[in-house]
Amino acid sequence: MESPWGDLPVADAHVHFFSHHFFETLAGQVAAQLESLGPALGWQLPAEDPNELAEFWVRELDRHGVSRAALIASMPGDHQSVAAAVSRFPRRFYGYVMVNPLAPDASAVVQEALSTGHVHGLCFFPAMHCYSIQDERVSALLDSAAQSGAVVFVHCGILSVGVRRKLNLPSLFDMRFSNPIELHAVAMRYPQLRFVIPHFGAGYFREALMLCDLCPNVWLDTSSSNSWMRYESTQVDLREVFRRALNVVGPGRLLFGTDSSFFPRGWNAQVYEAQSKALYEAGLKADAAQLIFHDNLVKLFAPA
Repeated sequence: MESPWGDLPVADAHVHFFSHHFFETLAGQVAAQLESLGPALGWQLPAEDPNELAEFWVRELDRHGVSRAALIASMPGDHQSVAAAVSRFPRRFYGYVMVNPLAPDASAVVQEALSTGHVHGLCFFPAMHCYSIQDERVSALLDSAAQSGAVVFVHCGILSVGVRRKLNLPSLFDMRFSNPIELHAVAMRYPQLRFVIPHFGAGYFREALMLCDLCPNVWLDTSSSNSWMRYESTQVDLREVFRRALNVVGPGRLLFGTDSSFFPRGWNAQVYEAQSKALYEAGLKADAAQLIFHDNLVKLFAPA
């Protein structure tokens, strides 16, 4: 892909796979017909077969020159959609599934998902589902992740789900469970696991850096517009965020991501353009840029 350093391989660590099942579930929550969601959101709804959505994403990534992407099943119980996409295109996609450890079937769902061989990571959203990442029910799922070599994604910081806001659905989240510091003891207890914190900690930037400094098995993803920067005590921009992250974490544990999700927007090239520009202006060299924009994601999901 074209970049300030010349041609650069790009892989996206953070893409939401908004499947037919995802929208079907949302329609049930708003007591609406599925077909009405498209006009209400201004989005294009996917076909029922997740393979068709996977093909759509491959064409979209090809159009932008993106070699690989980590797909996130963005609702508990939608693991089959992402598994189908990864099965169809194993050289293009890695698969994450969202899990709620408080659900009575959480352990069975995780074991089923990981047993497919097409799910490579588990996503935890403690504030969304109102639990501590140190809860013993989380530990049982982390044991399964450790046995299979899965990556563990933990959302921290501010959490705003745009699709729920557009549909006027309540978001009864609890930010008491959002601090990356909660993950410290867990990451130390599972040194064999690789943990990913998205959006630089989404408002807990200092805490996320502290965590990464203490735990070499914690990675940061750079995804989204990073609008959390407005919460910083002093005004910062992406260049300063990257400088601080590189100073603590180095280029080897930063994962470029966009937080792309819906069509017709598709892959959010504006995030790539803003982040590549900021990193170039921060003085990043070409070899380090290749780590952040491509190589680190491949390394993250390589067999342990």
